[in-house]
Amino acid sequence: MKIKRRDFIQTITLAGAAMALPRLSFAHLSVKKRIGIIGLDTSHSLAFTQLLNAQNQDPQLDGYQVVAAYPYGSKDLALSKERIPKQMVEIQQFGVKIVDSIAELLAEVDVVLLETNDGRLHLTQALEVIKAGKPLFIDKPLAASLKDAKAIFDAAKAYNVPVFSASSLRFMDNVVAIRSGKHGQVLGADTFSPATIEPTHPDLFWYGIHGVETLFAVMGPDCVSVTRFYTEETDVVVGKWKDGRVGTFRGTRTGKADFGGTCFTGNGTFQLGPYLGYKPLLVEIIKFFNTKIAPVSASETLAILAFMEAADESKRRGGKTIKLKPIY
Repeated sequence: MKIKRRDFIQTITLAGAAMALPRLSFAHLSVKKRIGIIGLDTSHSLAFTQLLNAQNQDPQLDGYQVVAAYPYGSKDLALSKERIPKQMVEIQQFGVKIVDSIAELLAEVDVVLLETNDGRLHLTQALEVIKAGKPLFIDKPLAASLKDAKAIFDAAKAYNVPVFSASSLRFMDNVVAIRSGKHGQVLGADTFSPATIEPTHPDLFWYGIHGVETLFAVMGPDCVSVTRFYTEETDVVVGKWKDGRVGTFRGTRTGKADFGGTCFTGNGTFQLGPYLGYKPLLVEIIKFFNTKIAPVSASETLAILAFMEAADESKRRGGKTIKLKPIY
């Protein structure tokens, strides 16, 4: 069989990369609580694995380990094509088996992290997991459209399989404290995050979702209208809630990237940051796998996606205020 020079070079490159990485021991890994990952085209896949498969694992992660991964993932997004070969090599250094299909993955795991960066693939991939009866966490965005998101939750209900999706920013300490009522009634909030545009996805679905979800985490799901002010450098999206409160999201595309916000409550004004990494989200995912109870309701997640679709409609209509009820 003739081997193409390009394939030969890629094989050597990947092999060299593997040899350059440190040899680790995986005698500590348990097979009792097996996690599978779908999609190695996001940094989240490796970050979660590093925490879950650490030799001195945090007790809050309850012995769960990543044992298998299906790498794809988008096959046409440039970022995905760049990341997948590298992360296939890197994740194997943590004792994770690379498999050739989602079906093969499902045969080897108890629960699933759907990490594919491309939300357009989530419905098809999630349905395979749901039909197999495996509890499922879906990383942002839940889907690349509100229609697909509804289909995912409808399938989860039909098959009685627990599913949830969330941004890690929802679990920042101050966001959790405000949501719990610790600082009194929420009167309004302004949040911000990067809002990089990816042409294959609705504008805010790709990255702006982080700041939008922070807004909903403190304001609640009952937004009734959206007005968007768009420029090449930034987005400002103003939401009006059912009780008359107002919340805003600012999505940035220039300058230093950052996440956070300000929340106005009956007891004072509170900052929503800082963002300290993936661990708080992962702890919630593990609780979810154990209890089968989602920390974020399907209705709230759908409200977030409806807000973002309404923002796109407002942009198309020159900044006109869009009511969310018709969007649903």
